[in-house]
Amino acid sequence: MGSVEKQTPVQLSQNWGVEFSDYKVDSKPVDFQDLMVAISEHRAVAVEGEVHPLTTRIKTRNADLEALGEALADLTAQQATYKSDASGSTQSTHALSDKTRETCGRLLGWGISYDDRYLWKSYTDMFIQKCKSKIDALNNESQTDMSRLQSLVDRRDESFSTATSLMTSVSDTRANLIRNL
Repeated sequence: MGSVEKQTPVQLSQNWGVEFSDYKVDSKPVDFQDLMVAISEHRAVAVEGEVHPLTTRIKTRNADLEALGEALADLTAQQATYKSDASGSTQSTHALSDKTRETCGRLLGWGISYDDRYLWKSYTDMFIQKCKSKIDALNNESQTDMSRLQSLVDRRDESFSTATSLMTSVSDTRANLIRNL
């Protein structure tokens, strides 16, 4: 009789009474170790499937935060040009950039036309407040998403750690069985 490692599953079953597998992956019989590898791969793919849209959302939000920061700087520069504190009575001499006007329309829901690029003080103050509020809201969402991302990374690491531990145990058990034969 040949060595145990070179025997087919059928030979093992006939010679030693060892059943090859009660597990199936993709309709193919597998042993416990292969089953654990398949489960680990499936879990890793599932976690990666959750990570991709989350990272895309984080990147989009970071771009929006950058645009809002630039718009806030432009609005603050405009606010600094007012000569009077009288609300609504003074017009700025600083023209808002096209990017600031686009950002205000896209992210704040308040479009500034080309003719309105020199805003009155009251409008500038309102846009600054809206911009700050939107930045705060996006920062809060970022913290939530970063916590979720950390949770997914921890879950993936736990999956790989569990699979590695199980495969090591199975390998050790097999080595002990072969040594005892």
